[in-house]
Amino acid sequence: MGRFASTASLYEHLRPPYPSEFFRSVAHALGLTKQSSLIDLGTGPGLLALGFGPYVGRVVAVDPEPEMIEAARRAAAGAGRDITLIEGKAETLAPDIGSFDVVTIGRALHWMDRDLTLALLDRLVAHDGAIAICASCSATDGRNPWLDGYNEARRRWSPAKLWEEAGRGTRTHRDLPAFFRGSSFQPAELVSIETSHLVGLHDLAERTLTYSSSSPEALGENADAMLRDVGQHLAPFSRDGAIAETVVSTAQIVKR
Repeated sequence: MGRFASTASLYEHLRPPYPSEFFRSVAHALGLTKQSSLIDLGTGPGLLALGFGPYVGRVVAVDPEPEMIEAARRAAAGAGRDITLIEGKAETLAPDIGSFDVVTIGRALHWMDRDLTLALLDRLVAHDGAIAICASCSATDGRNPWLDGYNEARRRWSPAKLWEEAGRGTRTHRDLPAFFRGSSFQPAELVSIETSHLVGLHDLAERTLTYSSSSPEALGENADAMLRDVGQHLAPFSRDGAIAETVVSTAQIVKR
């Protein structure tokens, strides 16, 4: 069982959403058309692959976790989208996969071997193509006053090793110039979209279970205790069972 096997059923519904404006803005920035092709590495339940689907002609999505591939297959069927799904690590994609106008990667870059990934991107990205490193997260600038305590509660229950790995992943995502240093790619344009919505207290508490450091598999018998802890922290911020959240969705566009 992989790191995210026990999160697949929750991930697509509970992670901070990518709004439609995000996909529209990134597609415009990249000049995507129905002649464009896209491959999404570490697709999870297919959030990026499905979101960008209306703007391109061909979509391939890759993930090493069978449960995530199955979740993406169900989501694609429900949305009436035609997506080619490949179960496996991105670094082991067959050489004959071809090249693409855009390669998208969500919060998966830190799970990939840097050297192998850079070599892979060099052959996956078409000559005039681009990479879009995407994320959608709760704003950390104080507009979500519940967030610091929420993450502290997660940290208290997460195995220390997994929490440290999560921290390394955040740093990798934020330091893309370092990741691409010495390669033929460099960060170019940043697309950032902010949205606000209401999320149910119960759903926000259960979102903790979608992260590898606090997944049901990682927590085991402590999962219910962590959910109670998180719920107690969130309660004062709730109005009629809902909590306001500001979400920042970003795409760092990387080009040769």
